Amino acid sequence: MYTFSNRLKIGSVILMALGLMGMAIGFVSAPSTVEEAKALVAAHDDGHGSGHGEAAAVADHGEAAHGEAAHGEESHGSSHDEHLLHQLQNRPWAALYVAAFFFFMIALGVLAFYAIQRAAQAGWSPLLFRVMEGITAYLVPGGIVVFVILVLSVLHMNHLFTWMDPETVAHDELLQGKAGYLNPTFFLVRAAIFLGGWIAYREISRRLSLAQDKADDHSNFKKNFKWSAAFLVFYLVTESMMSWDWIMSVDPHWFSTLFGWYVFASMFVSGITTIALVTIYLKSRGYLPDVNNSHIHDLAKFMFGISIFWTYLWFGQFMLIWYADIPEEVTYFVTRIEDFKLPFFGMVAMNFVFPLLVLMNSDYKRVNWFVVMTGIVVLMGHYLDVFVMIMPATVGDQWYIGIPEIGGVLFFAGAFIYWVFNTLTKAPLQPTNNPFIEESRQFHY
Repeated sequence: MYTFSNRLKIGSVILMALGLMGMAIGFVSAPSTVEEAKALVAAHDDGHGSGHGEAAAVADHGEAAHGEAAHGEESHGSSHDEHLLHQLQNRPWAALYVAAFFFFMIALGVLAFYAIQRAAQAGWSPLLFRVMEGITAYLVPGGIVVFVILVLSVLHMNHLFTWMDPETVAHDELLQGKAGYLNPTFFLVRAAIFLGGWIAYREISRRLSLAQDKADDHSNFKKNFKWSAAFLVFYLVTESMMSWDWIMSVDPHWFSTLFGWYVFASMFVSGITTIALVTIYLKSRGYLPDVNNSHIHDLAKFMFGISIFWTYLWFGQFMLIWYADIPEEVTYFVTRIEDFKLPFFGMVAMNFVFPLLVLMNSDYKRVNWFVVMTGIVVLMGHYLDVFVMIMPATVGDQWYIGIPEIGGVLFFAGAFIYWVFNTLTKAPLQPTNNPFIEESRQFHY
């Protein structure tokens, strides 16, 4: 039985406390008026020179010129000022949402990997099932937090989803055409169905897994197989819809038919990476004695392979849209390249180039510190991936990695660590009556 060390417990609580302070500072320092927004941008420009706030600085001393170029009306300057205010007010909300979704998607990615192993009746992975079940336990608190953020968005506590503003929809024919799908009530109903289905499968599968340890036959194992196969059908549909609702709809004028797969690849590789990191940590503490370098090697192979798959989807989406050069499509990448150049190309290097170079060699996949180093970089890269998907539509060029962003990551990292490792203490780390447990124990190549 795993024992949650006081050091790890205290560390996770400290992370949550520091993160909570950072997020609180972000919300308290957000401007409440247009004048405060202008002053904040001016102060930032004075301290850092021209940069992210360059476009918004026009609002301080060039509204007339900007309005003349666009519509030649004074009212446009006022609209621009209000847009700037919304961007700056969105920043702590967006930082909170990015971090909350990132750690939730790790648990969801692990759930998909776990269900695949169950449905495929894989022989190599049963020794890792309790690690996966521990990580997926975060679906409950993580899902609740994400759902609360969505509810608060519907209640107009923020401006993350522009299509939720009736006034915006009233002046936008495209959004009016999508109102049958993009409406607050249906949005929350879908979110409840997604979360309810994912959490229900996790709880059912966990219960059957624990029951199998004490059973005299394999009936619970067979039930788990059937539930997992059915869940994967539900997951494939709901994951795509979730990616449209929770991420793509922050840019309601843009869409990509690859987007569901793209988000899936990101959460899948992040989940597998987290399984590897937690497994290596537990082995370093003397647990999971039967897990060997071949298990780590297989996890690293998945990290490598899904990183290539993610890159294929990223490049396919980017290249086709860029080559077609259709204005309503290409603007998505123009915004990210112009205003988010460093994180946009940085996450490609971290999610593709780095794991490609480090994990291509088969021997390196068996070296734990190599896998840990790669895993940390991959997780950071996919956090940036979520950051780049959310921030351009919510905060525009008023972004930078500051206290709210760091606070959000620290808080949810602490909560994730605490919840996962506390769950690992609730049951033996090694299943005892799984029909493939001996094959997993003898797994070598």
